[in-house]
Amino acid sequence: MISRRQLWALLALTLMWGVNWPMMKLSLQELSPLYFRASTMMLGGLWLFAFVAAKGERMRPQGREWWAIVWLGLPNILGWHTMSIFGVQELASGRAAILGFTMPIFTVLLGAAFFGERMTPRVRLAVVCALLAVGLLLWHELQRLSGRPAGVVWMLGAAVCWALGTLMFRRAHLTLSPLVVTVWMLLLGSLAVWALAIGLEPLPQPGHFSLPMWLSLVYGVFINYGIAQLIWFGMARDLPPATSAMSVMAIPLVGTLSATVIVGEVPHWQDWLAMVFVMVAIASVLLPPRGTMRP
Repeated sequence: MISRRQLWALLALTLMWGVNWPMMKLSLQELSPLYFRASTMMLGGLWLFAFVAAKGERMRPQGREWWAIVWLGLPNILGWHTMSIFGVQELASGRAAILGFTMPIFTVLLGAAFFGERMTPRVRLAVVCALLAVGLLLWHELQRLSGRPAGVVWMLGAAVCWALGTLMFRRAHLTLSPLVVTVWMLLLGSLAVWALAIGLEPLPQPGHFSLPMWLSLVYGVFINYGIAQLIWFGMARDLPPATSAMSVMAIPLVGTLSATVIVGEVPHWQDWLAMVFVMVAIASVLLPPRGTMRP
């Protein structure tokens, strides 16, 4: 069982990360994707660094930990955050969230392919459900005259990077806390994204930003890269696996529902059905067998 405080924190986290998807879409109406990602990632990383350092955490990596952090940051930060923002630019934000959260399925598949982890009947069910979800969304994009199937590819690539990064993180031998490692990955990764943005995109014009644009940037810095990260790392070690799984499953649903209010997206039946398939797939790979759940 989880405490009432943990329950409220988990609900807040699910809402924060779910609403973040249409908030990103809102930002991309006035700001190019790489500049958006570079600015929110760096400012969020600096905010987190100051907060965590003030709590007394050891912040300085030792020796080869610098290289380990850089190596982990390639899929976890550059891969996931860069590909996903291009996916959000191309797709409806709710649809991007559904595809992005196929990550747990890819984690299991990559673990089985490269790390000797076992394939179970539940994993096979998850794979079938994920393929059906991707097929539904890709088919709808191809059916639309203005459809953008490339966005599906961006989001699937982001999900694979996130899955690979998760497997690498589990096997990393670091003396720093996971939160401190994440802070350094955000800061170092933002430098690479800044370089890409300066080389590939026109300079933004902050003087022309609307109030909703500024609000979405503040949300990205202080909520997505700030408060939500602190809640997650503060709870991750104590949450039962089933509770964590339910939170992950709910994020695409929150993203799709909130997008109708924030950016006026109207989900199609393919989105709802794909969401059901993805939620079943996530439950199949993340929920523990009944006999192993905590009393």
